[in-house]
Amino acid sequence: MTWEAYAIRYGRHDRPAQSNFLLPVADPHDAMPLDYFVWLLRNAEGHEIVVDTGFDAACAEKRGRTLNRSVGDSLRAMDCDPARVRDVVVTHLHYDHAGSIEIFSNAKIHIQDREMAFATGRHMCTGCIRVPFEADHVVSMVRALFADKVQFHDGEGQVAPGVTVHRVGGHSDGLQVVRVETARGPVVIASDAMHFYANGTTGNPFPIIFDLGAMTQGWRIARKLAGGDETRVIPGHDPAVRDRFQQVPGQNGEVVALHLPPVG
Repeated sequence: MTWEAYAIRYGRHDRPAQSNFLLPVADPHDAMPLDYFVWLLRNAEGHEIVVDTGFDAACAEKRGRTLNRSVGDSLRAMDCDPARVRDVVVTHLHYDHAGSIEIFSNAKIHIQDREMAFATGRHMCTGCIRVPFEADHVVSMVRALFADKVQFHDGEGQVAPGVTVHRVGGHSDGLQVVRVETARGPVVIASDAMHFYANGTTGNPFPIIFDLGAMTQGWRIARKLAGGDETRVIPGHDPAVRDRFQQVPGQNGEVVALHLPPVG
């Protein structure tokens, strides 16, 4: 079964290039903004899967980020009612990937065992590891668990025919990538396994790291899952994604189709 896959930008953050790399870069003060995305998968039978749930206005203000449009409104603009979504994949529990869970009132939430254990375990006693998490988001996941809305995965797992998850760790201990079968072959939504194309191509990782070795192996795993075609590996925050893929009409450049061939 093949799926359509869309990258939907809902926010952004201006920052210098050096903030996006662990090792020194040639022009550290050059502007290198982050885009914030959620991803929508849809098949011919009308099954919709949302990958990650973003952050809301309160979190944007707290973190000093720009919210272009709420995740709910961004999805509704694509004729996707959050209350209708059957499956939500949370790649990891950092603030920009795990907020707004409550709007998906009828969805099963897919997460790795290790991510839930990580976000509620001893490592959260360490401030620098805890920084990318919001306690309210983690509590929302616990509430979803007790409401019988969580599907745990241990390494690899299937969300639906043609959509699988694969733990890579690195950036967060339970980080998972999503592999989706499309008309142009398997597309891998790398999420924060690769923030920018340049993290993988230069070997210079994003500086929020739990396990550096796992992060670098994650780049290789993502490429392998994509059949070795790097155009089918989609980084989690690179504005270049919106330049490389066909824009969806009527979305003001905020949504691009990942299941169609790159435009350049």
